[in-house]
Amino acid sequence: MEQVVLLAEDGSAIGVEDKAVVHHADTPLHLAFSSYVFDSAGNTVLTRRALHKKTFPGVWTNTCCGHPLPDEDMAQAVLRRLSDELGLKCSDPELLLPGFRYRAEMDGVVENEMCPVFRVLSDDEPNPNPDEVDSTERVPWQEFASSVLDGTRVVSAWSKLQIAELVKLGPDPLRWPVASRDGLPSAVRLA
Repeated sequence: MEQVVLLAEDGSAIGVEDKAVVHHADTPLHLAFSSYVFDSAGNTVLTRRALHKKTFPGVWTNTCCGHPLPDEDMAQAVLRRLSDELGLKCSDPELLLPGFRYRAEMDGVVENEMCPVFRVLSDDEPNPNPDEVDSTERVPWQEFASSVLDGTRVVSAWSKLQIAELVKLGPDPLRWPVASRDGLPSAVRLA
């Protein structure tokens, strides 16, 4: 059974909970990650969450989100989920937003996460796992970011918040600086 790491407000680990039961109307704060896969032309891969998922079904979002297992290196968790959900082989994840945190609700189910954001590079074509991903789309970053921020493209609440922060890093996602680890929750393991 897959478990998630529960967090205190200071980002320290305070326990674990089964992933299958952690998300509900009063979801406890827990550790997660988000990743954005870019190809060599600066396009990003978007995913539409599977329609039968318990949390945010059918919602378009960034490439991949997930939860590191207890004691799992977060970069390895990013690569594990990209492989499991999309069949992608990718470069080592690069930290972009170490202190990202959000809370979002849909149909009575809440996400409540400290969720560092990573950039990953791959020119592979996604091969979606239907248990996780309904469909994918590859779009130029600038077009995508602009359409989310002006409201013409609807994406997950967390992705919209992340995009607002990522655009501050500059227009070219392949040139964004790798962030310091200083803002990471203390529960994060990152080699």
